Amino acid sequence: MNKLATNYLGLDLKNPLVPSASPLSKDLAHAKRLQDAGASALIMYSLFEEKIAAEQQHLLRFFYEQSLGHAEADSFHPVPDHVKSYFDGYLDQLYSLKQGLEIPVIASLNGTTLGGWIEYAHHLEQAGADALELNIYHLPTDAEQSSNSIEHHYLQIVGAIRQEISIPLTVKLSPQFSSPLHFIKALESAGANGISLFNRFYQADIDLETLNIVPKLELSTVAEALLRIRWTALLYGQTKMSLAVTGGFHQTPETIKALLAGADVVHYCSALLLAGPGRLSSILQELALWLEEHEYESIQQLKGSVSYKNAINPSAYERANYLEVLDSYTPSPGIWR
Repeated sequence: MNKLATNYLGLDLKNPLVPSASPLSKDLAHAKRLQDAGASALIMYSLFEEKIAAEQQHLLRFFYEQSLGHAEADSFHPVPDHVKSYFDGYLDQLYSLKQGLEIPVIASLNGTTLGGWIEYAHHLEQAGADALELNIYHLPTDAEQSSNSIEHHYLQIVGAIRQEISIPLTVKLSPQFSSPLHFIKALESAGANGISLFNRFYQADIDLETLNIVPKLELSTVAEALLRIRWTALLYGQTKMSLAVTGGFHQTPETIKALLAGADVVHYCSALLLAGPGRLSSILQELALWLEEHEYESIQQLKGSVSYKNAINPSAYERANYLEVLDSYTPSPGIWR
């Protein structure tokens, strides 16, 4: 029996370690190294509808509008057959990964319009994706937009895609919802098969010299894992959806904690970018050893045993633990007199 086996989105996986969307999936050789190191599935880098739209606008400008100011070129429109579009490149890479890997490949989609979400989800299913992760990024900037309208937008996307495709759907969710458990249940009713806790939204920075707003990419830290672990523990047993955690998972201890909380799989990105695919091998070895030392027969036996539903002291996940945590901090000697 494979003690490390788990099930995610209806897919039987040999272990719970799944590399999340990252540049590593853009190269088949890198993907094979992840598979060889123990990855049980792979999530592709995201397909962005806005990049497709930008490319189409670029083509429109330089191909169909080239005659502006030059009437003699009005009938000269050479078709650039040799140019591969961003979308075609994504489909080709999905096909390449499916042909070159033995593990499931999960496509990732980030749309901007309802029609785009549906159209590209359909294409990704046809191209052979084993499942689809919906990377929904919506940052409300209109003070008149209510939380209900935002949730309705998410549910509309999930429901529309569910009607069009048959492969499993998982939603990569932001932590910034007022009632995550209620909303996740609504996503399940809309047709989602899984949830990934939580998306890391990268923040804009301000250049103090130019006063320009600039993008800033920060890799995750282990400190971020506790937020994911806590909400997984609260959610376990309240939904039939698959549970994944993503963001802040670098070492074996936080991986084990996520599984104890109830996660089916643990996603890795920053850890692999920093340490390479070998990180997966070491975590798998240490995970198997920990199970043996603590007399667990399998991941299935371990999973959810310290969730809110099954914990000895479930109130520790609630606000009752708030004051205790605050009182536990002691300043370093000599800092405060």
